[in-house]
Amino acid sequence: MKHPLDLDGRRLVICLGPGGVGKTTLCAALSVYAAATGIAVDVMTVDPAPRLLDALGLDPVRADLQEVALDSVALEARPRRRAKPRLRALRLDPKHTFDTLVRRHAPSDTARDAILNNRVYQNLSSALSGVGDYMAMEKLLDLVAEPTTDLVVIDTPPAAQALDFLDAPRRLLDLLKSRALSLLASSPGLMRGGLRMFDIAARAVLSAFDRVTGFHLLGDVQSFVTSFEGMYAGFAQRAEIAGKLLRAPETMVVLVTTPESERLEQTQEFARALAQSGLGVDALVVNRVMPRMPKAAEIERARIPVSLKRKLARNLKDFSALKAREERALAKLKTSLPPQVRVIAAPDLGREPHSLADLLEIARRLETS
Repeated sequence: MKHPLDLDGRRLVICLGPGGVGKTTLCAALSVYAAATGIAVDVMTVDPAPRLLDALGLDPVRADLQEVALDSVALEARPRRRAKPRLRALRLDPKHTFDTLVRRHAPSDTARDAILNNRVYQNLSSALSGVGDYMAMEKLLDLVAEPTTDLVVIDTPPAAQALDFLDAPRRLLDLLKSRALSLLASSPGLMRGGLRMFDIAARAVLSAFDRVTGFHLLGDVQSFVTSFEGMYAGFAQRAEIAGKLLRAPETMVVLVTTPESERLEQTQEFARALAQSGLGVDALVVNRVMPRMPKAAEIERARIPVSLKRKLARNLKDFSALKAREERALAKLKTSLPPQVRVIAAPDLGREPHSLADLLEIARRLETS
């Protein structure tokens, strides 16, 4: 019997959704389950909170891939692709990723050192929010290109920031094709020719800033742009590859939400925004769904005091009303989604997952709604 989230033939799974809906936990659960089927899995979170690594029992400070010990995980009873499954996890560190990128692609040792020691770069790589989106895509490409990895699972930030993350390849391509950057990066001669590429007003502001502060910011900007010459084509090529990967048939896009009406409305809006960006949704996982209610006859048959039966019957009536409201809200959400989107329920465990066994139980209890 196939899992509701059929991962066969998938290379990449991207989990999206509002904050606080259990996206990180679901990513961890899917990763553990996929590894239990006998494949090699890498999972990455771009959420700044280290919840994913905590759930997997890893060090949240480290920025490299960490091996997850699968000794306690019961493997699925099915043919396995690998004799020894593997699971690794990491928390994205944009600056570490950017530094690695520069060391790998700088055209020379001189250019590499000039970039890494440049004050503009040091601030850009650690403080600018958009850099995190670009570096997440760069790291994603690294993980997908790893020949020993069968599946990559990505945990994204909350919905609004996730749109920026998914749009990063297009924005980077637009930047690299812009007239401003083409002027800045066209040739060293432009840099030496009296700063002709800079707008007069910008030069005046930067020069005044330099005189007052002594920071020599204008020179740092020039040095920064000059040092990156020869790398722009590579950035553009990888951004184009990332954009295609997000929309490839082997990529699965999973929306995660909870049954509350506010969350479901956010999910509808998010799904529409994704469709407008040309990104289709493959599955919707509704987390923390109420369990099925027992029949009233089961309470009647129970060998318990009559007073307790009455109390249970009242509680059943109240919870059944909540369950009916939840089901109506989910039915309404289904009608707003394309028919090919699978809607999957994730029952509430009633506790926070603290072990690989808990995470595996979450994945195994997913069911088609």
